[in-house]
Amino acid sequence: MIKPFYVASYLLLILITLSDLSLTQAADRPNLISIVTDDQGRWAMGLYGNQQIHTPHMDQIGKQGAVFTNAFVATPVCSPSRATFLSGRFPTELKITDWISPEEAQNGTGLTAMTWPEVLEQHGYQTALIGKWHLGEQKQFHPHEKGFGHFMGFLAGGTRPMDPTLELNGKTEKRKGSLPDLLVDDAIDFIRKSKDKPFALCLHFRAPHTPYGPVPKQDSAHYEGMEIDVPITEGAILEQIRQKNKEYYASVSSVDRNIGRLLEVLDQLQLAENTLVIFTSDHGYNNGRHGVSTKGNGHWIAGGVTGPKRPNMWDTSIQVPLVMRWPAVIKPGTQFDEMVSNIDMFKFVLGALKIPQPANLKLHGIDYSPLLFGQPVPIRKVLFGQYDLHNNGLAYLRMIRTPQLKYVKHYRAKNMDELYDLESDPGEKTNLLHRRTRKNWQETADLLENQLIDWQKSIQDPILEPAYE
Repeated sequence: MIKPFYVASYLLLILITLSDLSLTQAADRPNLISIVTDDQGRWAMGLYGNQQIHTPHMDQIGKQGAVFTNAFVATPVCSPSRATFLSGRFPTELKITDWISPEEAQNGTGLTAMTWPEVLEQHGYQTALIGKWHLGEQKQFHPHEKGFGHFMGFLAGGTRPMDPTLELNGKTEKRKGSLPDLLVDDAIDFIRKSKDKPFALCLHFRAPHTPYGPVPKQDSAHYEGMEIDVPITEGAILEQIRQKNKEYYASVSSVDRNIGRLLEVLDQLQLAENTLVIFTSDHGYNNGRHGVSTKGNGHWIAGGVTGPKRPNMWDTSIQVPLVMRWPAVIKPGTQFDEMVSNIDMFKFVLGALKIPQPANLKLHGIDYSPLLFGQPVPIRKVLFGQYDLHNNGLAYLRMIRTPQLKYVKHYRAKNMDELYDLESDPGEKTNLLHRRTRKNWQETADLLENQLIDWQKSIQDPILEPAYE
């Protein structure tokens, strides 16, 4: 007869073994850190060829991992782009087609779709959003309701770059210091507390959004006495554009310094090897390029003054930096030239972390995570995008982009459609629909528009409805 003491000891040994196995499996599951800046064009990073900007830690992620040379977003402004990034759906499907104004937030605009952090949380990940939300301010849209167990930051579109007002543990108060520093202080605290469990951290900066400063002296010091190289279009004032870009660069560098702090902590805690770090931006930026300020809702700038809006989907507004580091998986110095979009991020994250997609959930985009593991993915031949401007202006833009051509349809407007030959005109300076040449470019535009309409029908784009408002 087996004595109770031995039975109890045997059961205890089994429980300890299962517990150790569970901890081991948790430790083997990769961590994820998604770093998103606000308004950072691909050109505003050293690894993409900018020799004046100081971004050693952003560059470090790409050098120690992979750099994507053709990364785009579906919309050239913040709220719809961030909603797409988290949900894998297009803006008109989400009913978030422009940045969410304070009035819209008060009236109940926000992200209703499921997010990939929700799925990660359901699979045992410790999740956090630190920084900018801008996807709804009512309770049902709070980050805690959208898959983030921890939130520290601000729900609206922005806060002060110095001495900001931030929410933490349900309490909103003014904090002393530089915003990027404060956000990364909390991110480091979250990582230290979560280091023994798989975690997913979304670190979403406000910088380098306007106002660019003030920033700590150590970040602006990189550009003291520097004559910033900027493209100048007719009517723009050189010194004005240079000064704006100098302040913008300093804001980018304030983020970069803090990314360095974060990477250092990963090394200290021995977490770097199995942590996938993604760095990107919510959309691109111009700051003088094409003669406009800011992004897809930019203004014409000339003679030192700001003119009417120029809604656009130029590459400068939709192309973003995208670099990733994951030492356990990605070989240093890897480069991917495939076209990818932020509409892919839901599928990509789940694919990279080997988490199944929720059943019956409609998602767009592709899972290009096999690239990280040295496996091929289907070649994407076209990208689609959309932007409905309704804040301080009105425009309805739809875009189709191939590696060679870009066509932008301006609905509810005449003679504004655009066609660019990206091979001979990568800067998109010549709209072929406004130029008389031997080749009939209208036929090319018509073919692209037919593909564009097929895509619009597939997502039930409301702009195709005659009564669309």
